[in-house]
Amino acid sequence: MMRWVGALIVLLSFSFAVPAHDVITTKLTWNREISRIVTSRCASCHHPGGRAFSLLTYAEARPWAVAIKEEVLSRRMPPWGAVKGFGEFRNDEGLTGEQIEWITGWVTGGVPEGDKADLEANPKIPEPTPAPTPNKGEFVVSGDTKLTHEFAVDGLFPVALPDQQSLQIMAILPDGRIEPLLWLYEYKQKFAHAFLLRTPLKLPRGTVITGVPKTSKVALLPAN
Repeated sequence: MMRWVGALIVLLSFSFAVPAHDVITTKLTWNREISRIVTSRCASCHHPGGRAFSLLTYAEARPWAVAIKEEVLSRRMPPWGAVKGFGEFRNDEGLTGEQIEWITGWVTGGVPEGDKADLEANPKIPEPTPAPTPNKGEFVVSGDTKLTHEFAVDGLFPVALPDQQSLQIMAILPDGRIEPLLWLYEYKQKFAHAFLLRTPLKLPRGTVITGVPKTSKVALLPAN
């Protein structure tokens, strides 16, 4: 009897000493899907020597998995700052709905690492979008503003906005048509960058730019 008790104690001690593993319930893995999202959308800041802690490897990202899920679901990260579907931008750094679903599914599914053979070889880290330099041709809007001449806009740059401000910028054309330009949501000035339109937009004379409060300034960047 004592022999059985001793064996049971040893078995229980061993079971408590072995760390628990996450239960894997997803086919999504870091090496195949998630690392590529991080490289394309997060690594411009989250790399060794970057503006934030590195997330380039599974070992670096794993402790932050739950926080990553929460940040992308709230769209606080990556700090693109604009609502999707309101204007189209060629430098869009925000996550797509599918990418958010993949990250969420990966985290809730046990955060699997996957097969090392699936890792992208020599991934290229994109450069962050630089803030534009002052340009004589830019047109700064503060309050509702009517264009006195035709203007071909290539993008927009928030010059002066209070932190956490949200606003919708639209162009009301003389014929009554409305062109959505930019919807900023809880914008953070420390992440200031240009929003470059996918296709430059010609705005005729008489167009009204609306949505920018008089206490803020947004520059319309001219197309070359």
